[in-house]
Amino acid sequence: MAFVKVMIHAVWGTKNRHPFLTDEIRKSMVAHIKENAKDKQLFIDTLDGYTDHLHCLFGLNADMSIAKTLQLLKGESAHWINDQKIIKSKFGWADEYYAVSVSDSDLARVRKYINEQESHHKKVTFAQEYEKYIRAEAL
Repeated sequence: MAFVKVMIHAVWGTKNRHPFLTDEIRKSMVAHIKENAKDKQLFIDTLDGYTDHLHCLFGLNADMSIAKTLQLLKGESAHWINDQKIIKSKFGWADEYYAVSVSDSDLARVRKYINEQESHHKKVTFAQEYEKYIRAEAL
């Protein structure tokens, strides 16, 4: 049996960055994604976000790519929220996402950052944050 320990910090937004994820809806979405992940044997360490995006720290399985993992999490959760009619309009996630590996030494910092999204985004928009991530990775 293979032993794999690769932690990924992924960020994905709502379609057109629409602020669908009010506090109540975001809490329901996070709880649902965590439950769905358990059913699919995906390990989610930390998951939270703001009105227009989610951050997820997860363990990558030996037989699963980042793209496949995010497809399972995003696709099923969008289907669920629409099926349950939690919002009046059709919900969707944007196609793009950001994902980066996280070293053991950075796990606590990333967990804290994800758990403090609400206060963080009172100062910085998702668009500003996303551009910062992309610029840093391009250097």
